[in-house]
Amino acid sequence: MILSDKDILRMIKSGKIKISPLKKEQLGPASVDLTLSDEWYFFKGSLIGKKVDLSLVPFAKAFTRKNGKSITLQSGEMCLAKTVEKITLSDSIMGKLEGRSRYARMGLAVHITSALVQPGSNNHQVLEIVNLAPFPIKLHAGMRISQVVFEEMKSGTTKPYARFGKIARKQ
Repeated sequence: MILSDKDILRMIKSGKIKISPLKKEQLGPASVDLTLSDEWYFFKGSLIGKKVDLSLVPFAKAFTRKNGKSITLQSGEMCLAKTVEKITLSDSIMGKLEGRSRYARMGLAVHITSALVQPGSNNHQVLEIVNLAPFPIKLHAGMRISQVVFEEMKSGTTKPYARFGKIARKQ
């Protein structure tokens, strides 16, 4: 069952969902808007234009971190960005990251395929942002370009992500 705004508030009150920080205006009818931090990750220049074997080049070695209040993505360029909000979910709640339509209509994709926020997560979300527009797009820390939709599962998982996840447990 997808949670409505009333359900989300009830789950926050019960402690099954924690979002920190959270402002009232971030809550939508069936989602919570997420805010870009000032932490950006770009492919290392040494990889550009080369063939990359994904079985040999781990994520951590492929990107370089940049901090800044804003960045400009060229047409076709991709970056990773963290959310300001840290999301903590019980073992019976999962989330799904979505883009916001106002930005999608301008050619911005905010996640490529990793939309799932696993039950039992306790981390900031990382967005895979791609500029699909035929012009450069400027992004700013503080923009709410993504949202998370929550679902309640019939039963809790035996593998909560904060304990069993491999990559994003500590972001």
